[in-house]
Amino acid sequence: MADLNPLIQPDRAQDAIDIHLVDRDGFTDWSKKLSAGQRASLSAQGFDGGANATAIVPDGGSWFAAGGVNDPASLTSWCLAKLAETLPAGTYRLASGDAGLAMHGWQTAQYSFTRYAKPDAPKGPRVLLTKEAGKIDAAIAEAEAVALVRDMINTPGEDMGPAAMEAVAETLAKTYKAELTVIRGDTLEQEYPMIHAVGRAAARSHAPRLIHLTWGKESDPVLGIVGKGVAFDSGGLDIKSAIGMKLMKKDMGGAAHALALGGLIMGAGLPVRLHLLVPAVENAIAGNAFRPGDVLSTRKGLSVEIGNTDAEGRLILGDALTRVSEENPDLIIDFATLTGAARVALGPDYPALMARRDSTAEALIEAGRSCDDEPWRLPLPDGYREWLSSDIADLNNISGNAYAGASVAGLFLDRFVGDGVDWAHFDTFGWRPFAKPGRPKGGEAYGLRASWNMLKKRYSGTQ
Repeated sequence: MADLNPLIQPDRAQDAIDIHLVDRDGFTDWSKKLSAGQRASLSAQGFDGGANATAIVPDGGSWFAAGGVNDPASLTSWCLAKLAETLPAGTYRLASGDAGLAMHGWQTAQYSFTRYAKPDAPKGPRVLLTKEAGKIDAAIAEAEAVALVRDMINTPGEDMGPAAMEAVAETLAKTYKAELTVIRGDTLEQEYPMIHAVGRAAARSHAPRLIHLTWGKESDPVLGIVGKGVAFDSGGLDIKSAIGMKLMKKDMGGAAHALALGGLIMGAGLPVRLHLLVPAVENAIAGNAFRPGDVLSTRKGLSVEIGNTDAEGRLILGDALTRVSEENPDLIIDFATLTGAARVALGPDYPALMARRDSTAEALIEAGRSCDDEPWRLPLPDGYREWLSSDIADLNNISGNAYAGASVAGLFLDRFVGDGVDWAHFDTFGWRPFAKPGRPKGGEAYGLRASWNMLKKRYSGTQ
């Protein structure tokens, strides 16, 4: 995983280069305090305090950095990200105030995926000092969780198959003394028939499995975290186009989110009984692939007609949601790169959120807004449930029309969550198509920090 530690360190008055933050409105007054040469340097660099503008300003025999932000008194997660990307290697501190949320972007801006190609001239770390020493560990943990999501999604399907997802879970289990159970083969076919059916056409090295990690005191409230782990999605016999298949290494993005969130929960010792489930498969094509028109049995006992083999993520999640519901959970959160419809509706930056309870949805949205990871709620309309009807089975895995695809997929999942269980579903893209400061193009975590900050408040009363 990308090494982001220790890019944030306690400020003990060690030598460091100052960073002055200024907005466009305050630039003129701020620059009046500078020398003529310094103002000329800023002018030459085109610096006027605009958001994400950066400059290096000579100061005698040394220099300081200037960064443009929207509001120096209220920093967001990404206010320092451009500085962290562009400044030379070294140690820095803010000339006034402290970084707060911006510690996150300072770290994630220095992420790079180097598994297959190393940079010719790697840039050294840019370390930020902070007087908020008590917030450092939490900030590092969140950034490392995001890096894990990015690393897993950026890794191609050949190297991030079901076995590799299991290896990540095994590392978490060893680190936090959790129990790991992995169900494969005949047992998987009998107990989790939809997971087995979707993954049975894959090569033996990518055989399907259910990864189930448990941690925490049995007396604590049960928290279920579920992540869609489709290592690669060909579309099955309803095969995708070449363009549609191009990014399908990211179809295990839900699993990456779930595993990263599980690490945050266990690392912080949150007082919950964690059940983390990842149904891990490859949706491949072979003579034994499941077919359009097949009727699958399920762990819940419902029968599902296959209207399209490319709607496979909801199938594997259905069996996993049934299993975690058997633990009488206080809350279930699932993550899945589930529908293109969510992307059409919300674009790449907002994860679609669906939830049974208004209070849970509102808590997730509030938490996301507080850390610049805001989800957007979509409905689960009862009137659309009939669109999943089947002539020969209890339900179909797709609708017979093209409307409300994200919500209809959510309604399918809802059939497999236990009655009365508090449940939230993230239909997350898992990919950033365009780079922004602190957020490079490629695999990305959406909804992870919103969920984590909500869970901290819900179970320990902190944010």
